Amino acid sequence: MRKVAITTVAIAAVALMALAGCSSRNTTGGTTAAGFKAGSIIGVSLPDKTSENWVLAGKLFTEAITKAGFKADVQYAPSANTAAEQASQISTMNTKGAKVLIIGAFDGKQLGSQVAAAHANGAKVIAYDRIIQDSPNVDYYVAYDNEKVGELQGQALLDGMKARFPTAKTYNVELFSGASTDPNAAVFFNGAMKILQPKIADGTLKVVSGQTAIGQTQTTGWLAANAQTRMDTLLTKYGKSQVLNGVLSPNDTLARAIITSIHNAGKDKPVQPVVTGQDSEAASIPLIMSGVQYSTINKDTTKLVAQAIAMVKELAAGKSASTNSAATDNGSVKVPTYYLAPELVTKANAAESYKNNATLEPLTQQ
Repeated sequence: MRKVAITTVAIAAVALMALAGCSSRNTTGGTTAAGFKAGSIIGVSLPDKTSENWVLAGKLFTEAITKAGFKADVQYAPSANTAAEQASQISTMNTKGAKVLIIGAFDGKQLGSQVAAAHANGAKVIAYDRIIQDSPNVDYYVAYDNEKVGELQGQALLDGMKARFPTAKTYNVELFSGASTDPNAAVFFNGAMKILQPKIADGTLKVVSGQTAIGQTQTTGWLAANAQTRMDTLLTKYGKSQVLNGVLSPNDTLARAIITSIHNAGKDKPVQPVVTGQDSEAASIPLIMSGVQYSTINKDTTKLVAQAIAMVKELAAGKSASTNSAATDNGSVKVPTYYLAPELVTKANAAESYKNNATLEPLTQQ
């Protein structure tokens, strides 16, 4: 009898120790950290260089990780098979023993086995800018509030058209969204449609092409050439005298391609249509100041990278990383989230918005 009692107690003790040793969720849904030493590898996996902000992020991560006392392993996956390249690079980071993986996913649904392997190795996974979907092995998500981005874009489209076409009662518009492989594309579009759909329903907005579903509006690979080709095609269906009042563009790269198509078709006369954007790309700021592009969204990459590095430092110290928002449902778990606030930028507030940005502020003074 004594032997049984001892065995029962022993089993209970082992079970408690096992539970204590597992990676446990904190009160916000994150995982507690064991901490790690200076000089540890921090892996950063970025998708490709189709956006100016991705290019900047790689440089900033390399500098910030090194300054923080860790070893930076920053990789891009720019190829015809970007998703597979990224998965392979993350696997290599796991093999090297990275303590934290910061991942800007090319395709948020194709990294399940890689992040599972990271957890098996005791590493933490931070989804950067884009959520990693359908996996329980994501510890944190850091991004700008992307639904708010879409809402700001939708409202900017309405406000811009009201200002540029003050006598119009209805407006002819076209809608664009980003790549279907990017989960943010749907968040941007749905945020914008929260603002625009009621105006489509009541007849204030007319989508001349009839293409309002995200499957119809998506831009493969976020590539400018694909956006320009689609805009070219849409405009062939417009009558010679038919006015285009505005275009919902999800980012600046696509906005510039759309504007080129509009110009080539002669639809920028007598009044330039309102075209939205995002990312505050240097090439778009002069267009905003001249009124060719109506708006962008300021999502300072420097601040986003800095927040990701702050989370790394907390994890290195054996703490849970800070969060400030409701957890994000990735289809498998609710991921603890830190959101930064996006800012709408037009000609009216560009100088103020970029006054502390050494790269962009001079462009607003031209």
